Amino acid sequence: MVNYKTLVLGASLKPERYAFKAVLNLLRNNIDVIAMGLGEGKIGSVSITKPYVPLKNIHTVSVYLAPNRQQVYYDYIIDLKPHRVLFNPGTENPELTRLLDLDGIQWENACTLVLLSTNQYQT
Repeated sequence: MVNYKTLVLGASLKPERYAFKAVLNLLRNNIDVIAMGLGEGKIGSVSITKPYVPLKNIHTVSVYLAPNRQQVYYDYIIDLKPHRVLFNPGTENPELTRLLDLDGIQWENACTLVLLSTNQYQT
């Protein structure tokens, strides 16, 4: 059985943000989730993790950062060696996708919330 452990990059403590909603929906779908962001606090039962913390066994990185804020995470994401990276709407980044291609990391321009709600996240 595949462990779909997911890093939500760009997590926010603001309930109206899609990153916040994604963390809660991942939890509801019994998917291990790590919320990484600049704020301190919790989303449901998940504490916000500070950027660049070493992590292991990440299946999916779900990106919720604008492309101009992603560059500082390029090496970090690649070093995690995730199975895939999801670029949620507004986060699409041709520069990072080229780097992911070079490292053999799958990526999709896809909404985490839609994938979860249509039972396509774990396929």
